[in-house]
Amino acid sequence: YQHRVDPAVPAEDVAGTVGELVKQGKVRFFGLSEAGAANIQRAHAVFPVSALQSEYSLWERNLEPEIIPLLRQTGIGLVPFSPLGRGFLTGGAKRAEDYPEGDYRRGDPRYQGANYDANVEAAAKVRDIAAAKGVKPGQIALAWLLEKGNVFGVDIVPIPGTKRTKYLEENVAAASLKLEAAEMAALDDALAPGKVSGPRYGDRTMVMIDR
Repeated sequence: YQHRVDPAVPAEDVAGTVGELVKQGKVRFFGLSEAGAANIQRAHAVFPVSALQSEYSLWERNLEPEIIPLLRQTGIGLVPFSPLGRGFLTGGAKRAEDYPEGDYRRGDPRYQGANYDANVEAAAKVRDIAAAKGVKPGQIALAWLLEKGNVFGVDIVPIPGTKRTKYLEENVAAASLKLEAAEMAALDDALAPGKVSGPRYGDRTMVMIDR
């Protein structure tokens, strides 16, 4: 992956360089991370992009208007990071001030004050459906994401991070969980684009995202 687009280096140059590495057998595939539609198209025209790594979940749906249709059109897969909404979709998120010094969440706008309160409330539907089905909220979030791949016609492979085996096993089990159409619709409505309070990142980090 090119992790974050470098505005000083044309996408064509990056794609050409990685393409040569692929031809030499040094790497197998070419991926982009947090790239916008224009740079995806420019890179893909030079050498095929296999996957886009970007934040996408019930919690963050900014890819749906422009990026998802482009991925479907080009056959590029999506590798969503933070598929559990940085803890909000599992019910594990705390207020910003409750995290230790140095933790990025202390400065995350969505963990702050009224934003935090609104976001915990917005994610309640995930917890409600999980309780009704006897599964974990994180499994609902992952099942929604995988079903969206079927809906959109895009290969989606989420990469939830964990340090504990039991959470890894829970995450894997989500692949076997089927959500009914009414449940998908309820989740889509509860966490529709624009429902989450606060910007995705602080100003210093947002400038690094190619949108």
